Amino acid sequence: MSTPSSPLRIPDYRRFWFARFTSVIATTGMVVIIGYQLYDVARSEYGMSISQASLQLGLLGLVQFLPIFLLTPIAGVVADMFDRRKVAAAAMCIDLFIACGLGISTALEVHSLPLLFTFAALHGSARVFVGPAMNAIAPNVVPAALIPRAIAFNSIAWQAGTVIGPATYGFLFAYDRATPYWTSLVLIVLATASVLAIRNLPPPNPEARNAHPVRQIIRGFHFVWHERFLLGCITLDLFAVLLGGATALLPVFARDILQVGPEGLGPMRAAPAFGAAIVALVLAFRPLSSNVGVKMLLAVGAYGAATIAFGLSWNYWLSLGFLGLLGAADMVSVFIRSSLIQLNTPDDVRGRVSAISGVAVSASNELGEMQSGVAAAILGASWAVVFGGAGAIVITAVWAWLFPEIRHARTFAPQYRQREPVHEG
Repeated sequence: MSTPSSPLRIPDYRRFWFARFTSVIATTGMVVIIGYQLYDVARSEYGMSISQASLQLGLLGLVQFLPIFLLTPIAGVVADMFDRRKVAAAAMCIDLFIACGLGISTALEVHSLPLLFTFAALHGSARVFVGPAMNAIAPNVVPAALIPRAIAFNSIAWQAGTVIGPATYGFLFAYDRATPYWTSLVLIVLATASVLAIRNLPPPNPEARNAHPVRQIIRGFHFVWHERFLLGCITLDLFAVLLGGATALLPVFARDILQVGPEGLGPMRAAPAFGAAIVALVLAFRPLSSNVGVKMLLAVGAYGAATIAFGLSWNYWLSLGFLGLLGAADMVSVFIRSSLIQLNTPDDVRGRVSAISGVAVSASNELGEMQSGVAAAILGASWAVVFGGAGAIVITAVWAWLFPEIRHARTFAPQYRQREPVHEG
């Protein structure tokens, strides 16, 4: 059979793409509303100051990260042992429960910080299993030659969903506070059905079912630790976004700095994804192919610079523009890093490596929110964002020196020494 010219010509990939798109709309929109509700409840019902409520947003990120940190090793092994479709679908059912619970509690006007923190922790638990399973499905249904293009289309699904979800949910929340959660409920059902419609995928390493789970976990970490190229790619994103994350403080900017309310928060949260979606669309048809390592480093530096500009802006429309640039730079970095990781990882450990990469991304996002919340409580929201952007630029320079393997990566061709699959007994 001839190789398709585009991933979209493969029916299973189309089902995968649709599931990713609808689930991202549902979950990113839901998370934005949880953040705004938490900040609003802290300010209006608990009487907290701006600094105190900002710290609650930081704690929200920590609460989402803890289950990711604790469960990631298990999630990677599960993705390598069992049918990845069913693993992803089961995790999506947790988000179904969250959407239903939040819809009911919001409709009944039962507001409390512990309740919102609990649902946020459950969402973190769902994400830790959805991520490795979904990330490992695409390379199983798409030929290796089309993986960079598939990653670009994956990013379009992610970024388009991240634009549509927050922007739409902000207006839905302003209209009726429970409607965003009922919308998520419907979308997650569609996503779950689409994942299960993908053809049956056998586990990549059936012998792993008989191996000791702890030994499998250790092997995944051992593989990443001894592949300096992969280690550098994963940790670059971890530390740069950990310092440079500004999204956790967007409710502060929307409510008290730019004073645009929930209607303004939606476009602000969607702006980075909008910039990223445009870049992803370009990369889907004209993927990068040369000097990819240097371009990834430059993109991370540009991400930090755009973060600084956003923190210094007091104009809503300028802030939207800087957020869009921030997302565009991040998309270039994500595209290159994801392609390099997928093409440099053997399939028998792909679930575990995806899980490790996922926990790094989650650590950078959720712990970045914690860092931003603490920094905002000390420095104020604007200067906290500026400090984080400067930190991202410093990290880029340090990693360019620590990991010359990244600078020397010219193409997406595998950088690691090919190995035979290891029998895990």
